[in-house]
Amino acid sequence: MKVERVSRTQSVVNGLLDEIIAGRLVAGETLPAEADLAALLGVSRLTLREGVRLLQAQGVIVAVPGSRHRVAPVDEWTGLEAVVQFARSGGARRRSSLDLIDMRVMFETGAAELAAPRCTDEHIAQLESMLALMRAAHDNGDVPGFVEADLAFHDVIFAAADNRILVASVRPLTTMLQDSRTETSSVRDIREHAIAEHAAVLEAMRTRSADAAREAMASHMRQTRDDLLHYVLGE
Repeated sequence: MKVERVSRTQSVVNGLLDEIIAGRLVAGETLPAEADLAALLGVSRLTLREGVRLLQAQGVIVAVPGSRHRVAPVDEWTGLEAVVQFARSGGARRRSSLDLIDMRVMFETGAAELAAPRCTDEHIAQLESMLALMRAAHDNGDVPGFVEADLAFHDVIFAAADNRILVASVRPLTTMLQDSRTETSSVRDIREHAIAEHAAVLEAMRTRSADAAREAMASHMRQTRDDLLHYVLGE
């Protein structure tokens, strides 16, 4: 029963976010009456309240004393889950794609810098294996396989960085990263560029030089941004 309640509560969170993202619930305006919202989402009032409390904790919904709650502007949201769901919506596609690249520049260049002097021979072997899988998937036109190997390559670097806070910070973005990689990796030229950049990152990791690894990853991120703008966003 507890599992079902959690699932229903999450469905309220997702449903309310969907309504907000679609513009049917507007930032700055008060929420509809509790009974109406519960009927819209097909849940009890108790479950609705639980979902609303979760969204309050993420800054999406703001309590207004003596009145119904209101929806907060997206810029005021503090919960990563809510921000990511908004970012994955069609209306925010360009902004969220570029925001994601900016975030990756900060996280991944730093991770490479940390990882290079700390990585073991096993980490290098894993990177070699992932790069080989990327090449094989590219040759076979296997986009899901390419994306899986690409993500795994970067996971090895995060693991080699040996920083639990860094790993925990990136983990919530996994779904968004996978969606983004699937979109870009569907383009053959982008896959070819990615293979070349990953090979350069691997060579930098072999040197165990923090500076070389950081620069190689920065080059990869620049190429990723350029490819996104040119091939995907059409700029």
